[in-house]
Amino acid sequence: MPKREKTRIKPEREHRQIASAKLTEMGREVVKDIQEVRPPKLRIPSRSTSNIIYDEANRYFVLGPRYGVRSAASIKQVKKFAQFLCTADFAKKLIESGKFATLREMYYTAEGWDAGPFSDQGESDMIIEDLEATFGLKRENLGLTPEEDGAAVFGKLMVNEDGVVIDATKAGRAGYTIPPTIDDVEFLKCKAKRVIAIETMGMYHRFVQEQAWKKFDALIVGLKGQAARATRRFLKRAHDELGLPIYLFTDGDPFGFHIAMVVISGSAKLAYINHELAVPDAQFLGVTASDIVDYKLPTDKLRELDVARLKQLMKDPRYNTEFWQSEIKKMLELGKKAEQQAFSKYGLSYVVKEYLPAKLGLKS
Repeated sequence: MPKREKTRIKPEREHRQIASAKLTEMGREVVKDIQEVRPPKLRIPSRSTSNIIYDEANRYFVLGPRYGVRSAASIKQVKKFAQFLCTADFAKKLIESGKFATLREMYYTAEGWDAGPFSDQGESDMIIEDLEATFGLKRENLGLTPEEDGAAVFGKLMVNEDGVVIDATKAGRAGYTIPPTIDDVEFLKCKAKRVIAIETMGMYHRFVQEQAWKKFDALIVGLKGQAARATRRFLKRAHDELGLPIYLFTDGDPFGFHIAMVVISGSAKLAYINHELAVPDAQFLGVTASDIVDYKLPTDKLRELDVARLKQLMKDPRYNTEFWQSEIKKMLELGKKAEQQAFSKYGLSYVVKEYLPAKLGLKS
C-alpha cells in the first residue's frame, strides 16, 4: 500500500494560543455588553440529538447549525452563565501558566468560585463540553485533561515528550503510554508501515509477546476497551501525520463493533470535535460473524441486550455499507458472538501467525 502524503499537525502550543485568543475575545464581548448596559449572552452550539448530523462526505458525526442562547438576564440561566465564565477564566489561567489540571481538580476548584460550586462532576464536565463546542477546541487545548492516561503503543516509534526521547520498544514490557497531552508529543522517527489497534489489553500483551510489531512492521496499540480521546488522537495523528494505515481488531460482538466505529467515524457525543479524532479510512479487522463460521470459533449466545444493540447498529448511518449490514444480519441469524481470545482454541500464537496475516493479505 503506498504511503499517504504526510499532513502537518499543529502542535498543542499553537492550539493553546488559539484557545487563549478566543477566550480573551469572548471576555471582551462580555465586558462590552456590561459597559453598554446589556445583559451578556453566549451562543452555545446545541449538542442535542436532533442537531447531530452524520456527514456523508467526511464520514463522521458533526454538529448541525442550531444554537442555544445562555443569558445573564435569565434567573434560570444566570448561575450556569457565571460558571461558564469562571471555567473559561480557569482555562485561560492554565494556558497562561503553561500548566494542566484534571477534570476532577477543576470540579473541586469550583468550590471556591463566587459563581458557586457544581452539584457534581457531571455538571462541571458539561460546562467544559460547552466550552469545547463553542470554540471548536479540545479540552486539552484549554489545559484540561482526564484522570487517566491513554492506552499503550509498542513498535518502532521514537517520540519526544517534554524533552525526553522515548523508544516505544524500550519503554518497558507494556510499551509507551499515550499521555492525555498527545499533541504535545513530537514524533521523531517511525519505521512502522501500519498500526494495529486492539480492543483488549490481554490480546495487546499477546501481540507484544509474539513480537507482532516485528512480523507486521506495525505499531501495536492497546485500546483498553472504548478508546480514550488521547488514544483516538494518537491514531488520528499516526494516520494523518505519519501516513500509516490503521487497522482495528476487536471482539465479534455489537460492543466490539461500536468500539471500532467510534475510532472510524467518531461518536455522536463528540460531534463538535470528531474532525480532530475520527479516522474514516481506518479498516476493521475484528472478529466477524463470518469468522465465527469459517474458523469454528467458541462462542457465547447473544443476550437480549446484544440483539437490541445489533438492530440499532443496522439503522445507524455509520454502518450503512454492504459489509456491515451483511455481518450484522449474519450475527443475528447465528445468535452467537465471539471474543478475540476465541482463536486461542488453535494455540496462543494462532491469531498472530495465521488469522491476522490472512486478514491483512500477508504471507504467514
